[in-house]
Amino acid sequence: MNKRILFLALITLVIATIGFAQVSSRLFLPVVQQRLAIPPDDEVSARLQVAAGYAVHLYASGLNRPRLMAIGPDGSLYVAERGSNRIVRLPDLDGDGQADQVIAVATNLPGVHSLEWYGTDLYAAGNATVWRLRDSDEDGQFSGSEIAIVVDGLPNDGGHSTRTARIGPDGMLYVAVGSKCNITVGCSEGDPRRAAILRYTLDGGIPADNPFANDPDPRRRAVWAEGLRNSVDFIFLPDGRLWATHNGSDGLGNDLPPEEVIIEVEPGKHYGWPYCYTAEIGAVPAGAQEVRDERVPLDATFSSCAQATPARFTDLAHYAPLGVARLADGDVLIAYHGSWNADQTPRDCRVQRIHVSDGNPIGAQPFLTGFRDNLQQECGGAWGRPAGVIVAANGTIFVSDDRNGNIYRIVPSSR
Repeated sequence: MNKRILFLALITLVIATIGFAQVSSRLFLPVVQQRLAIPPDDEVSARLQVAAGYAVHLYASGLNRPRLMAIGPDGSLYVAERGSNRIVRLPDLDGDGQADQVIAVATNLPGVHSLEWYGTDLYAAGNATVWRLRDSDEDGQFSGSEIAIVVDGLPNDGGHSTRTARIGPDGMLYVAVGSKCNITVGCSEGDPRRAAILRYTLDGGIPADNPFANDPDPRRRAVWAEGLRNSVDFIFLPDGRLWATHNGSDGLGNDLPPEEVIIEVEPGKHYGWPYCYTAEIGAVPAGAQEVRDERVPLDATFSSCAQATPARFTDLAHYAPLGVARLADGDVLIAYHGSWNADQTPRDCRVQRIHVSDGNPIGAQPFLTGFRDNLQQECGGAWGRPAGVIVAANGTIFVSDDRNGNIYRIVPSSR
């Protein structure tokens, strides 16, 4: 009897142990899966300073002017390599936190600057064109008929040649086109699609609900919002709002105009350039009104700064905000390209974190710094210069550097 009881007790203990092991594996496996690899220290981790709680390391190098990026359906990082007119894939198959190789997946795309996945289709924007890339033979490459032109003939003369395409929650294609000129004194834009964000269907048509869909000028029919001197990147928030970065003009000294780092873009609105700018620094209060840039006379199409919609958040002049991405907590990261011609105090090239509360930008602090050798150095001659930023689903942050051809990977250091 005692032996039988002992045997049953032993069996119960074994079953309980197995059950605990199964439960334990279910409890601890996700933690193991979520842990993000931190590579050994390298030149990047020694040079760059990242916010507390994060680690930064080199992910890939040797690229030719990498700009904006996208995470593919396969989980790999895809990069618009503008200097080589191609798109590259940077997989990390062994999960060590460093790219295994640089794989060209599409070539001969003039000035390719931005990437956006929509299902299994990849949309890319170049100097004058938006392409849709569809891997019909599933070989991991895009060529020939797999690359279709969606929008062509975008204005491409003069300055600000980058184009950025994003797909909104409404399933429409939004395209940012910068101005032709630094400031319009002695210069005519000549095309209403300049200094604007445009909106198309995914096949390149004009949506019937565009604010200027019936304009006599067929070029203006694509315009979604205007007065945006150079909105190099933009994002859509979970509630559907569109936030864009914006580069202000030069020639007003070291401190003007403030850099309009977050503009909430709405259909049919004008955001001031070249006639007016937002004068406040930081979070812009409700009811603020833009002020005049006296270098540019008003005309019949724009008679008062009251017609302009101010930015939501600004920073010091000449920071040159480019790529933007949203963190899981709602904060926003923006790649500040930094100044190349500041009059007195050069502006830093860095990644800036914009704090967001209740859907409103409220403050900012540096997130990734150390690209310059000293405070007097212009970013045009610095060691590095961030251009794009993206956040993967697992929280990994990638930053592209179009000066030295690097991609940086930032992960929480507590894992």
